Amino acid sequence: MLKKLEKVLMPLAEAIGRNKYLMSIRDGFLISTPLLIAGSIFLLIANFPLTAWTNWLSSVIVNQNTGETLASFIEKPSGATFSIMAIFAVIGIAYSFANHMKTNPIFGSAVAVMSWFLIMPYTVTGKVDGVEVSLTGVPTGWLGAKGIFVGIICAFLSVHLYAWVEKKGWTIKMPSGVPPTVVQSFAALIPVTIVMSLFFAINLVAGFFGTDVFTIIFEFLQTPLLNIGGTLGAMVVAYIFLHLFWFFGINGGSVVGAVFNPILQTLSAENVEFFKTGVGQGNIICQQFQDLFATFGGAGSTLSLVIAMLFFCKSKRITELGKLSGIPAIFGINEPIIFGLPIVLNPVMLAPFILVPTINIVISYFAMSTGIVPICSGINIPWTTPVIISGLLATNWVGALLQAGLLILGVFVYMPFIKMLDNQYLKEEENAKNEEDDDISLDDLSFDDL
Repeated sequence: MLKKLEKVLMPLAEAIGRNKYLMSIRDGFLISTPLLIAGSIFLLIANFPLTAWTNWLSSVIVNQNTGETLASFIEKPSGATFSIMAIFAVIGIAYSFANHMKTNPIFGSAVAVMSWFLIMPYTVTGKVDGVEVSLTGVPTGWLGAKGIFVGIICAFLSVHLYAWVEKKGWTIKMPSGVPPTVVQSFAALIPVTIVMSLFFAINLVAGFFGTDVFTIIFEFLQTPLLNIGGTLGAMVVAYIFLHLFWFFGINGGSVVGAVFNPILQTLSAENVEFFKTGVGQGNIICQQFQDLFATFGGAGSTLSLVIAMLFFCKSKRITELGKLSGIPAIFGINEPIIFGLPIVLNPVMLAPFILVPTINIVISYFAMSTGIVPICSGINIPWTTPVIISGLLATNWVGALLQAGLLILGVFVYMPFIKMLDNQYLKEEENAKNEEDDDISLDDLSFDDL
């Protein structure tokens, strides 16, 4: 069975790991991670779960002319990150993809952003004196979660075309002695013009049909993907594959995350807007749900395993490893367990390694769907935040209790399997000790005994 899985998964992981499109998406989203976390700090301050605190923020007037309160000012950093997160995604993905395409990453990022804005509708609807009107402006909705998938497509298409034109040699060549920056600028002129012309044509065609590219992609591509990705089944299947990859020594988070994380981050951004405005419907499945409720201590929810190792095992190998792995596991780092126990290619530990995260996902999903635990607010809490604290910040004290309960449940699921391994290691340690006792040492010999 293991050999069959290996034959399927190893080539798949290799293909995904080498795919320049998926690698660009994975690396490109990293540019927004520190910005979103920083914005989340201010969002958490503005929405800290204390009624007295939020009421006080809303009562303090900062700008006497506009009536803006301290609460609105504290929320602006989140607006400067979450509300325009698609811009960061376009820049990051285009930059990474341009490197893979062996072209200038700065110009690649610039041409991608230009293409993205070129096809964006500059119409904002709203009410003025009770009358519905359309005004010219940049709709912030498309700059956030709604515009991510269009941004991804623009980044790939524009950089691809830019690199193709460049490789064809359709560039303006400057004489020697001209500064390199000037040479690069003029060399980019023709590729940029061709990319601009293509996206202009696309926007023109969409306009003839009375629509725009953003609306088309959002309705026919992004919405179905989010609906599928936001389901319990999709989450469970993704996590089964993630842990199977880890079992064979492949970083499952990187492989599966390259495909699944853009969907989860979009769902998280929607949750932020939902909690800020109350408009729409929040998503149970999102990035924070994955990071904070699926696993504790890293892949396989191995913090539960570490607790079982420390309190219920007797072999020196396991207990010492548990002591060394305890602190890292609290902060979500579990490579010592994955490769030291090991879990990699260890059939005894495969079942609980997959089962515990699956149980966590299912229980957490139903706890949130029934309203027992509130859904995650979308605030980007670092995945290294210790369990219980992260649940408190992402939801409330009930979420923290849920995390604690799942952590303890995971201990009992892991226990019979780690005990089997513990008994095996105890026998090996006992045999090794007996062999040492039976060894003849020259130091024990004396001529006096002759």
